[in-house]
Amino acid sequence: MNAMWNWTRGVGLTLALAGGMAPAPAQAALIDRGGGMIYDTVLDITWLADANYANTSGYVTPGGRAVTATSGRMNWSEASTWAANLVHGGFDDWRLPTTLQPDSSCSDQFDAGGPFGLQGYGINCTGSEMGTLFYNRLGGSALESVLNQTGDTAEEVANLLLFSNVQPDEYWSGTAHAPTPAVHAWFFYLGTGLQGINGQEDPQFYAWAVRDGDVRPVPEPASALLLALGLAGLGAVRRRRPGA
Repeated sequence: MNAMWNWTRGVGLTLALAGGMAPAPAQAALIDRGGGMIYDTVLDITWLADANYANTSGYVTPGGRAVTATSGRMNWSEASTWAANLVHGGFDDWRLPTTLQPDSSCSDQFDAGGPFGLQGYGINCTGSEMGTLFYNRLGGSALESVLNQTGDTAEEVANLLLFSNVQPDEYWSGTAHAPTPAVHAWFFYLGTGLQGINGQEDPQFYAWAVRDGDVRPVPEPASALLLALGLAGLGAVRRRRPGA
């Protein structure tokens, strides 16, 4: 168990690098929908363009603490509450990114026993939403900051430019660690591409909001049917000859 905790804040990275797996190639998946929202067409989720919006907006926690005093850093409970209460772009269903478990893409696996099974941690984790963003969208490499764009493709460079205030630091996941859900939660470190768990009371992690689905309106089925019928009727009128 202790070996897993050692991943917190970057300890044990040499072991991870030795056993790591290569991340998947980047994909053309991010679309700027405007209004400070970026849609991932593959994961079907929308990110806030501002990766430290809690700080930018001057968020004050329910306990009365202004997060600007710590540059936007919060503990897990504060970060989860901030995302759940956020209203942006007309949407009120924001949340923190999720961490999928088990995750065989990770460099290391820990057997939590019982019903929990293997827990993936370390580097090259692409099962989590933040891991996918880091490795497959923004050109991140293991043990390097997401802001280091050396060797990145033009697409990866352009993808990073879609976002603002990206911190090369730890970000909370919205997923509690299943074996100890009242104590630990998952995080992703954008400074090294590391995924691990940490005590929920740690007030030094950032928060990035995401929501399920696209923010572009989709026509209702009834509206789409009426439109199709209207176009069909228009075509029939055009085909009729005068006096027919």
